[in-house]
Amino acid sequence: MNCIIIDDEKMARAIVEKFIIENKHLILDAEFSDAIQAIKYLNQTPVDLIFLDIHMPTFTGIDLLQTLKNPPKIILTTSDKNFAIEAFEYDCIVDYLVKPITKERFEKSINKALNLKKTYTNSNNNNNIEEVKQDSNQYLYVNIDRRLIKIEIISIFLIEAKGDYILIKTKSKNYTVHSTLKKIESKLPKDLFLKIHRSYIINIKQIIDIEDNSVLIDKHVIPVSRSNRPELIKRLNLL
Repeated sequence: MNCIIIDDEKMARAIVEKFIIENKHLILDAEFSDAIQAIKYLNQTPVDLIFLDIHMPTFTGIDLLQTLKNPPKIILTTSDKNFAIEAFEYDCIVDYLVKPITKERFEKSINKALNLKKTYTNSNNNNNIEEVKQDSNQYLYVNIDRRLIKIEIISIFLIEAKGDYILIKTKSKNYTVHSTLKKIESKLPKDLFLKIHRSYIINIKQIIDIEDNSVLIDKHVIPVSRSNRPELIKRLNLL
């Protein structure tokens, strides 16, 4: 499940982040110290689960609950037990964790969330299978500094091998990942990406120009090996 953390306390976010990383069912997309910034993110990016602190300055967790039109599943985190009854008036609330949060209690909450998701999936089996397939074709998750980062595949225009690492280049950001071209090539849609050199994979839809044995992508001139050139020409929509 893709999840985010919303909590104004840095230490509280660090604890939840640690538990998320250690759980094989969870992927941390982002974390926020401010609920307003989180709402902006949620308006553009769907998530499966939110770890939400109730007590935050200016804009509280309850304020956020009342703002979201179609909220995902939410696990509340707080030091105050008195909000439990009010919190469970919302259908999206999965559980209520009282700080300091223990690993055992955290895992119980995740199991609740997983069971709810499984129930929903079974009742909407056909539609959800298509959604999962579609998501797997749209996004790639890379491990950077013990965090799984979500990258939109279509935004990738170039992947370059750098020794034991690969450099994934997008329009907005570059990512250095401990991996190989062979491994990432197997994860990419073959109709969109092509290995044109032992050190480069390109998004063929991002090609600006081709001259001799090189291609221009963004501002990068990339060599094309002689053995890969025929396949590149074959894949282009030539007039």
